[in-house]
Amino acid sequence: MSLPVALIATLDTKGPEVAYLRDRLAALGVPSIVIDTGILGEPVGITPDVSHADLAEFGGITLERLQHAGTRGDAVALMRGFVVDYVDRLWREGRIAGGIAIGGVGVVMGAAALHRLPLGVPKIVIAPTASGHHEFAPYVGTKDVMVLHSVVDILGLHAIATTVFDNAAAAMAGMLEHGHALPAPDPTARYVGVTMLGNTTTAVGALAERLAEHGYEAVVFHSSGVGGRSMEELAEAGHFVGVIDYTTNEIVDHLTGGIHDAGPDRLRRVGRAGIPQVVVPACVDFSVFEADAIPERHRGRPLYEHNPQYTLMRTSDDEMAQVGEIFAARLNEAVADVEVIVPTAGLSIPNTPGGVFWNPDADRRFLDTIRRDLREDIPVRTVARHADDPALGRLVADAFLHLARENKEQTT
Repeated sequence: MSLPVALIATLDTKGPEVAYLRDRLAALGVPSIVIDTGILGEPVGITPDVSHADLAEFGGITLERLQHAGTRGDAVALMRGFVVDYVDRLWREGRIAGGIAIGGVGVVMGAAALHRLPLGVPKIVIAPTASGHHEFAPYVGTKDVMVLHSVVDILGLHAIATTVFDNAAAAMAGMLEHGHALPAPDPTARYVGVTMLGNTTTAVGALAERLAEHGYEAVVFHSSGVGGRSMEELAEAGHFVGVIDYTTNEIVDHLTGGIHDAGPDRLRRVGRAGIPQVVVPACVDFSVFEADAIPERHRGRPLYEHNPQYTLMRTSDDEMAQVGEIFAARLNEAVADVEVIVPTAGLSIPNTPGGVFWNPDADRRFLDTIRRDLREDIPVRTVARHADDPALGRLVADAFLHLARENKEQTT
């Protein structure tokens, strides 16, 4: 048996997925050491080999102290340092043969740890945020491309280049032998495409549970600029019986130049394809920029440090009205049932009373505009809940279930 690989993730939100990956590795004869970099929640569906409390203790503090380190960004920065040093020690002691980091934004912690492994040691990052902006976009697009850096320019067959090429060939051989293409859409499956960010995880989790109670399965996409486009592409290909576009921030980034820009056609394709959908404007109150990279034209706006890598910037009053216009214009193209549900108690985590993004007047600009411009046959419902409230997630799921029943009655 070979040495294990480090399997790194925030297990409070990615536990079942990591358990599945761990078991698949084991089936191929590859053992693993599962490391939990979650901060607040406890692992779900898996018991780690190295817990978040173990990592905190390794770093010289208690888990409680880590959880109360200040902002979310402060806690993530600490945990990132702990897991980097821990994986470095595992490597130096000859206890691991490689590593895999899996997750959304939280994957930056695992990825940083993998950077400590020498050139040629297998490293894989599985993340919806590993694409969609800067140099990754041309290589990844909306597909499941493994990001592999050549390190050197493609000129010459020295030891460094051939090591990278040899490992790339080995990875391809393994995928060819053990992997498979996405099957054609199953006409009996009841998959629902759903969009989510860290700001809406709790609500979408409740939404997925409610759908499951009624025989539907949520297929969740990270709305990182690529996730929304991937969801729409798969919807057009017939993989979903409906869509709950819960997290629509990608539209704002196209206006502001943020890194979660999904392009000019976001929110059009599902409706044009005749697929029923429920749309929620969660997270349209911000756009995403790399830390310390806010353009000069946006300086002075309210900011929120999501983690050490990403900073959220508040959408202005006028931009909220623009987003309303975009929502209405694109949803008006739909040829299937649509419902818009607007939470009025805050559109994101920092958008709560006393929070840095709390601005009810700006949010009302969106609501007033979409009510003015949307087709009369598309309902707009307001709910006095926060966007990340699980009660809102269940309510949105119920709205979709109602649309699905109506759609089924109309087609039978």
